[in-house]
Amino acid sequence: MAKENLQHLRQMVAQQAARMMAEDGISDYAYAKKKAGRQLGAIDKSSLPSNAEVEEELKLYNALFLSEEQPENLRDLRKNALLTMQMLERFNPYLTGAVLDGTAGLLAETHIHLFADSLKEVEMFLLNQQIPFDVNEKSYRVMNDGKRDKKGDGRKTVPVFTLEMETGLIRLSVFEVDDIRVPTKRAVDGANADRAGIEALKELIAAG
Repeated sequence: MAKENLQHLRQMVAQQAARMMAEDGISDYAYAKKKAGRQLGAIDKSSLPSNAEVEEELKLYNALFLSEEQPENLRDLRKNALLTMQMLERFNPYLTGAVLDGTAGLLAETHIHLFADSLKEVEMFLLNQQIPFDVNEKSYRVMNDGKRDKKGDGRKTVPVFTLEMETGLIRLSVFEVDDIRVPTKRAVDGANADRAGIEALKELIAAG
């Protein structure tokens, strides 16, 4: 395939993946790219865009097509995240992901990291509050021991509680208490993921 055609196809896939993330609540970049690639006949890996290319198209899509709905929806997601974090304050909650960085689409999931002494502690709290949940796992890229070594980034799999709220799904990833010193990595570019505690999120909502 000619270089210009390949680049055009990559851009089309990035735009389609971004539209699905903005409109359909897909939060996984790899899944969005594969689905968009299948729809457009881009089966070769070289014709799939990078996560950063999709994120750029996502920002453009939000600005062009969802300029009114997306900011309002984002405020609702952040306010709901704040209420959830205040409820779970004993577990040192931090907001991360698209709801924090502002790229969240209309049906986006909200990702909150908890730092608890035990998984059972969080589970019992949710049960006592009569909050229904599902449990699964998620693998995160993390920096080994807080610094890069010869093996580069490591991976850590943690339990995740999924709560179904009116504004969409909230996913609570439960880390060990000491993990708060070890940053997780952004799927887009491998940089350290931003995290915001309760006070920082309050400031963000007030500024918005």
